[in-house]
Amino acid sequence: MTRPAPDTPIDTRWEGRFITVRQQGTWEYVSRSRGIHAAVILAIDEDAAGRHVILVEQYRVPLKINCLELPAGLVGDDMAGEAAEIAAERELEEETGYRARHWRTVGEFYSSPGMVSESFTLLVATGLTRVGEGGGVDGEEIIVHRVPLADVADFVVAKRAEGCGIDVRVAMLLAGGLLAE
Repeated sequence: MTRPAPDTPIDTRWEGRFITVRQQGTWEYVSRSRGIHAAVILAIDEDAAGRHVILVEQYRVPLKINCLELPAGLVGDDMAGEAAEIAAERELEEETGYRARHWRTVGEFYSSPGMVSESFTLLVATGLTRVGEGGGVDGEEIIVHRVPLADVADFVVAKRAEGCGIDVRVAMLLAGGLLAE
């Protein structure tokens, strides 16, 4: 695909509360409405038994199956100008029941840049304390998994065998590199 000329108009084909379908020249793509993006949390829990990662599992309507993911949520969904760090703190507690003492922002990433303009800020959370059950807000029915880092690959294989979808961000754990301070 050749790059559209800078003056090629961008047409909105459809707009909902959370997504907008756009077209520029022959290229069709989806973007988040109202300029919101996401915060994704790599939450690492350490104790005498070692390092664990907190993963979440929830039903995803587009896939029609449960999906294994890193905790995440929208930034600025209800509050314009919200910082990714504030959204990450809220989402970590809502989804997993954990709070973190330490946060490190890794950077901004793109989920599927050939089709979606959405970006997410990846944050690493450490110094975790369990303060609740998690599970998300009403209707989310999130299952929280605390998985030893050494066992993540086997856990992913087992979840896939159950028919669970695997979010591509979970592959970051399999590749390594992000866990170094």
